[in-house]
Amino acid sequence: MTVTVDRTTTDECVTSSASARLSLTPSSPVPGLLDGAWWPRSRDLLRELPTLTDVLDACWGRITRVSVNPAHWPVIPRKVPATGHTVSVGWFTDEQDPHKLILLSYAAGRWDLLVIPPETSAAAAARLMAAAATVGGLLTASGLMASETAFREAGEDLSREEEWETDGGPPQWRPEAEPGRTPELHRTPEFQGR
Repeated sequence: MTVTVDRTTTDECVTSSASARLSLTPSSPVPGLLDGAWWPRSRDLLRELPTLTDVLDACWGRITRVSVNPAHWPVIPRKVPATGHTVSVGWFTDEQDPHKLILLSYAAGRWDLLVIPPETSAAAAARLMAAAATVGGLLTASGLMASETAFREAGEDLSREEEWETDGGPPQWRPEAEPGRTPELHRTPEFQGR
């Protein structure tokens, strides 16, 4: 049996996604490693999953199962009540990327979402959501998170360098600045012995 998955984003999906902080990959014949990104407000699956499944049920069909890696979720309930149904939750440690959420629907298939940590800044989350929703994206969830970390660290290094430049660069060495040292008088050879 072949299942055709229509990944188009409907108007209903777009208007509801603001409450779920969700970015989905547009419909395309070019598959990518991720189908979008989700930025939950907390690490509480009982509180966060119903909002997500409400949006995705309208877009993709009823979500029946969710799989997470427990690295970033302190409590993983076996079942989460959603509007009109219950979602079963499973977890895998070694088999699943710690930054990925897998959603399953009997009718429509599987989707993989990058999970952006709740404490992420809005600017970083926006970059990650855009990157995860790129058609044909070849970075894994952990790959995207590593890229964002490298981007942030490069920005911090650049900020330190700019600060260095505005402060006049490295401090000039002066012997009188060293404690306990008196400056020596330098004599040129023609003045020695006088």
